[in-house]
Amino acid sequence: MSNARDVIKRPVITERSTDLMSEKKYTFEVDVRANKTQIKDAVEEIFDVKVEKVNTMNYKGKFKRFGRYTGHTARRKKAIVTLTPESKELDFFEGI
Repeated sequence: MSNARDVIKRPVITERSTDLMSEKKYTFEVDVRANKTQIKDAVEEIFDVKVEKVNTMNYKGKFKRFGRYTGHTARRKKAIVTLTPESKELDFFEGI
């Protein structure tokens, strides 16, 4: 993955993730093949901040049925990125 925007898909905005923002921890949905180093480099490039730590979580796809058709939802990967204390805060609600 050469492009940083291919690694970071979107921010995850939930009640829990907004509570973590006060501790300079930001949650992103990332590419399932991305490792912690790639995630760190992508966040630093896109947002121009220093990353202290990256925690990742893998989610398997859930089993779903629609009538007689069965399948699974897409698997996904979430990353919680902790910024250094001297880094600026990210503002996701800028244009709202």
